[in-house]
Amino acid sequence: MSDIIRLLPDSVANQIAAGEVIQRPASVIKELVENAIDAGAQHVDVLVVDAGKTSIQVIDDGKGMSETDARLSFERHATSKIREAADLFALHTMGFRGEALASIAAVAQVELRTRMEGEELGTMLTISGSKVEGQEAVSCPKGSSFSVKNLFFNVPARRKFLKSNQTELSNILTEFERIVLVNPEVSFTLHVFFHASFSSIAFVCGSCAIYKHSSSMKNMQEKEANAFDVRLRDSRFCDLPHGKIFLSGFFLLRPL
Repeated sequence: MSDIIRLLPDSVANQIAAGEVIQRPASVIKELVENAIDAGAQHVDVLVVDAGKTSIQVIDDGKGMSETDARLSFERHATSKIREAADLFALHTMGFRGEALASIAAVAQVELRTRMEGEELGTMLTISGSKVEGQEAVSCPKGSSFSVKNLFFNVPARRKFLKSNQTELSNILTEFERIVLVNPEVSFTLHVFFHASFSSIAFVCGSCAIYKHSSSMKNMQEKEANAFDVRLRDSRFCDLPHGKIFLSGFFLLRPL
């Protein structure tokens, strides 16, 4: 009888492993924002298109990475958080296994722009389905900017079973609020884009948020605001050009 056990190709193994870490767009945001906090960021911007199905971008002003670190960061179990087993008992970071970026890159198209303070140029790295497609020196701000597009583009079955935009956005808001509440020293902004609308939630040092939304007059209903899991106070409506209206209010958080 011939042998039947074989080692899986790295691309297949990476996709399987990615399923344990990256389950939905909210998982990507969780991992990238936690990495930004571990990097010492004071401000984190998150931009989401179509509830993360089209693209997710996380921009921070943290330490940034060198050219070598930028490349290594996408290797599985490559981490700056621990060096030996004893370090596991003295962790002060939100992550340590070195699996997040490798998992994201295995199931999405990723672009990283990063620069360390004191360096004239940063590094841009593009990866698609775990394959490095390009690396070059670029001019960019200090810190890191991760752009994640077409999540699960190479795993159609996983992408098919993503929930509606409303559900996926609700999951994103839940993860985002959880991180914000325990990091009051960091300011956060979340910008949500759909084909015909734009929303913005700004958390200033984790204390409060401003919610903005614009859409057509006939589609603006209270239930549409509720779809974003936003509880509004001091709301106001006003006419805008081209038949638009503007809704403004506060995202109510528990007292810190």
